[in-house]
Amino acid sequence: MILMTFDFEKMSQVVAANSRKRQEPSWLSQKRQAGLQALTTAPAPKMQKFDFRDWDLMSLPDPSATSDLDEATELDKAHLVQVGTTTPYVNLPDDVRQQGVILTDLATAAEQYADLVQPALMTVVSADENQLTAYHQAMMNNGIFVYVPQNVEVTIPLETMIYQDATNSNPLVHHVLIVTEANAKLQFVEHLATLGEEKTMASLMVEIIAKENSQVSFASLDELGTNTTEYFKRRAQIGRDAKVEWSIGLMSDGNVVGDVDSELVGTGGKADSKTIAVSTRQQEIGINNRVTHHGQNTEGLINQRGVLLEQSKLVFNGIGEIIHGAHGAEAEQQNRVLMMSPDAHGDANPILLIDENDVIAGHAASVGPVDPEQMYYLVSRGIPQSQAERLVIRGYLSPVITAIPSKLLRQKMIDILERKLAHGQDE
Repeated sequence: MILMTFDFEKMSQVVAANSRKRQEPSWLSQKRQAGLQALTTAPAPKMQKFDFRDWDLMSLPDPSATSDLDEATELDKAHLVQVGTTTPYVNLPDDVRQQGVILTDLATAAEQYADLVQPALMTVVSADENQLTAYHQAMMNNGIFVYVPQNVEVTIPLETMIYQDATNSNPLVHHVLIVTEANAKLQFVEHLATLGEEKTMASLMVEIIAKENSQVSFASLDELGTNTTEYFKRRAQIGRDAKVEWSIGLMSDGNVVGDVDSELVGTGGKADSKTIAVSTRQQEIGINNRVTHHGQNTEGLINQRGVLLEQSKLVFNGIGEIIHGAHGAEAEQQNRVLMMSPDAHGDANPILLIDENDVIAGHAASVGPVDPEQMYYLVSRGIPQSQAERLVIRGYLSPVITAIPSKLLRQKMIDILERKLAHGQDE
């Protein structure tokens, strides 16, 4: 599958222009060029039971584009705000900064903290994995860097607000790099939204390096617009006795395809990956949620829950892979889809790839309507049918919603869910 043909010379010019505009260090310019070269040989991305070959996911950024939007509604509620390719606001509390914690935009980090960024950037995800990872490395035009030193516990969630500027067609190619040293702890919250209605795309990548005995909680709410086509890849490299918890709410209105990956590379590492998705209208969403066990005595949990409305399509692939030598690994997963419309199409595909004997592995999958017994119980007590459905769905999705550390983001997710459900029930 080839997503699109591309003009290598034109792309090379855009890459060079991006580097010049940002006055990037030479190592970052070279990394961009390496991504561009990888694009010529990288395989096409694939996803089981989901076809996105005709989606435009490699638009050329305009190096001269700027974002002049004045969006201040949440500036005082986040520690970092980005609008398109700009970062108008960073406010890390002094007591956190004094512990050596870094929160800044990726361009600043590449210049001021090169000794931390250069050895880590695009090492958890490789450019040559597929065309979209190569494109991302070459074209990224904004991002965030977070660093937590050894033995430091960040006691508050670091909240970030990222606005995609869709007042023009310039794509957002956004990269988050998180590094936690040994025994560090971090809660990171990412909220993505769209301003404007132009047809465009977003390439979103997260790399987490969780070193020995560190803990990272990553929560994300994606609510990009109807005219935005979204590709994301979020991957964690989890060291010895480290833990990464994903809590991801996919509430975007446009088409979405993406991967959540947890690489358990050290002995005793743990990954807990929770994802919810709500699809509406003719929207299509395809998700791979993978945990790969390399180290011994590792634990990987996947919990995916989706709700389908109207004529939408949702595919969940849960992949638990245990590599040969990963003795004592435990891989468990649940993939559940609620069908709220006879015209929707949903798949929940549990996949176990096991190359070791001394392990525990299990899975559960279901695709179906709301439990009639739950509905009968609520309706028989005078609750209207539509309200009863929403109560059941809220409870069904609560494992992810309640795991998000930000009260503001939790309420925002509930509000979006209510809006989508109300619209779907009206159709």
